[in-house]
Amino acid sequence: MDRERSGPVNPSDEAARHTDQFLGYEVLPQLARRTVETFVRERRVIAPPEMPHDSPLHQPSACFVSIKTDYGDLRGCIGTIEPAYPSLVEELIANAISAATRDPRFPPVTVPELPRLRLSVDVLSAPEPAQREDLDPDNYGLIVTDEQGRQRGLLLPAIEGVKTVEQQVSIAARKAGLRPDAALRLYRFRVQRFSEQPNTA
Repeated sequence: MDRERSGPVNPSDEAARHTDQFLGYEVLPQLARRTVETFVRERRVIAPPEMPHDSPLHQPSACFVSIKTDYGDLRGCIGTIEPAYPSLVEELIANAISAATRDPRFPPVTVPELPRLRLSVDVLSAPEPAQREDLDPDNYGLIVTDEQGRQRGLLLPAIEGVKTVEQQVSIAARKAGLRPDAALRLYRFRVQRFSEQPNTA
């Protein structure tokens, strides 16, 4: 997983410091879009929006940001398994920039593409150890590691085409550089997924 920090936040970025007092997770796709558009157009990292201290967005949390075309094709996806920043908002800003510009599977997003892209944010629960019988690819994401925990692969839940536990384990194991029949440690997690609605860009 790409956990590289995306550079310092510009504290003078008043445009990003909206005082609309974000309270709930439903604002995450809009914040992801504002992050990506500002970075792609201006090469700037937005400042985190102001929010009440007790907002859930003020708490540390791992997340993934996914970018798809308006045809549904993946265009970038980067996230963290464990929080790397003090708040979910800062985590999202870093991961949104990485999804748009640092996913090694794709070239960086360009300005002409922006209106045709749709963003979603997955907020991850803490992983818990699991056995294969505990897995469900529709409802749980999966982390696979070797016995030493040095190699690690992750697969989010509800991935198109992944219908069985064996498929899920096999894909996650390959992401970790491991054989599916090797000795594996399995961890499951839930996500809360928040997506842009069509034609909102």
